Amino acid sequence: MSNIHGTARNNPVLLFCDKAERSLLCAMLGVMICLACLQIILRTFFDSGLLWADPLIRYLVLWCGLIGAVSATGQGKHIALDITGNKIPRGLLPWFTLVTHLFCVLAAAGLTWAGWRFLQGEIEFGGSGPLSLPLWFWNSIFPLAFCLICAKYVLLFFLQLAEIVMPGSKKPRRLP
Repeated sequence: MSNIHGTARNNPVLLFCDKAERSLLCAMLGVMICLACLQIILRTFFDSGLLWADPLIRYLVLWCGLIGAVSATGQGKHIALDITGNKIPRGLLPWFTLVTHLFCVLAAAGLTWAGWRFLQGEIEFGGSGPLSLPLWFWNSIFPLAFCLICAKYVLLFFLQLAEIVMPGSKKPRRLP
């Protein structure tokens, strides 16, 4: 995984999370492909289908998108607007990155709170989703994903801070 942020490239927590996220995404994508193909076969050749398959596929697409966003955060492949990045002096770039991570922590924390409020409404008003699971279960991905994004940015913030305070501390020392 060569695209993780510079200070976090060898962080075992981020490496483990990346592997778990990729495995989960592959499993969900496999289920979606199999269900979609089964639905096509059932509709084409048997004039029937599974009533719960289409809503399940829709929720799995939502879950894949949000877990993909969590994964992209740790890899440094998330959406970023770099308007001033190439104009900042090299010496200030680590500080600029630190402030950016702090802003992302605050934004993700706000989205986590909003997702939690949304989930509380789903729990309060009830309803049943695919596989007879409550709708709040299927929508729990909103606060969960944003919480994980926030946690990753907190980790990236502290890794960047450590790099500023102790630059190059992870580089091997040369023997005299």
